[in-house]
Amino acid sequence: MRFAKQLEEYRELSGPYGSSPLDPYGRFLVPGPCGRDLLVIASSGDESLGILWDHVSVSLPNRCPNWPEMCHIKGLFWSDEETVMQLHPPKSQWINNHNYCLHLWRPLKQEIPLPPSETVGDKNLGLLAGA
Repeated sequence: MRFAKQLEEYRELSGPYGSSPLDPYGRFLVPGPCGRDLLVIASSGDESLGILWDHVSVSLPNRCPNWPEMCHIKGLFWSDEETVMQLHPPKSQWINNHNYCLHLWRPLKQEIPLPPSETVGDKNLGLLAGA
């Protein structure tokens, strides 16, 4: 996981979620691609501490982040060629501290398997009209 240099100007330096510049965790208020500021809380995994996942949460005060907003944040913390995921755990393990928050995850010690591309769509079609 990387913390893009442009994130530093959006980092909260004080308060309960304050962190120091270049820390591998923190809370950020990031301008989003749709004109809304996105509240982002990020933590980089650390194998020596037994934290085996990178994690980023993204929230807004009155709606869930949309696809362009999640893609924007993904691009700030991971490269274009890294796979990250949103998870839907068993209902018995749900934890909800914010109604309009989505999470991105990446395990440190394994690659995330991807489905066969033909089960997702036909890349040759491009974006279909009305889609």
